[in-house]
Amino acid sequence: MGLTHRQKEILGAVRAAGRVAVDELSSSQNVTPQTIRRDLNTLCDEGHLTRVHGGAILQSGVANTAYAARKNMDKEAKEAIGRLCAEAIPDDASLFINIGTTTEAVARALRTRRDLLVITNNLNVANIMATNPHCGVMVTGGMLRRADGGLVGEQTLDTVQQFKADYAIIGVSAIDEDGSLLDFDYREVRVSQAIIANARKVFLVADASKLSRSAPARIGHMRDIDSFFTDLPLPAPLAQICNQHGVEVRQLG
Repeated sequence: MGLTHRQKEILGAVRAAGRVAVDELSSSQNVTPQTIRRDLNTLCDEGHLTRVHGGAILQSGVANTAYAARKNMDKEAKEAIGRLCAEAIPDDASLFINIGTTTEAVARALRTRRDLLVITNNLNVANIMATNPHCGVMVTGGMLRRADGGLVGEQTLDTVQQFKADYAIIGVSAIDEDGSLLDFDYREVRVSQAIIANARKVFLVADASKLSRSAPARIGHMRDIDSFFTDLPLPAPLAQICNQHGVEVRQLG
């Protein structure tokens, strides 16, 4: 079925921003929220979008949303999650920080801390932490993924495996209802798996939108996580999985 002019404009807005909200679209398109919800449902039924609470995001089963769009999606929630996670990290500690816009928020929250050693395969994290003269920064090396400043590949793995860090701060692209942690790039997945294996404690940072997304490559499972920092209450099945495996869930507010 062909899309209406309004539906095409909505799809263009999602492609530009990564996510749209019903209320904002209702205002910009000068139609009722009910009309926007019907449009979003149509776009979801045809495989263009995925519905999330209050709006929609790009369909993301096999390809990730562009970095610029991801960076602006749920920005306030990510920054708050970053601060919440940073509060749990003491000074004089070593930590891995992997690729992701939420892990970058954690790095921003750590900029005033002292005597940290940060090992990262994320050039954005390295540049953020480089502004802190009281912390050391180890960049893993590897193949540069220009789209988002991520480093992946065998050299990245080799570097990670030379360390045993106190903490791992990891982000993921999606969390399945069975507790699986998912991502898109298998090379990135292998690095994240090595980071988890070489950290004494593993902190997962992810906002609620990751619970309504899908991705094809499996990093691991919630059982591999010590603490999960997020913004909204978890669905009952996932909360039960966390409880079953002793995962501390730390929620905003």
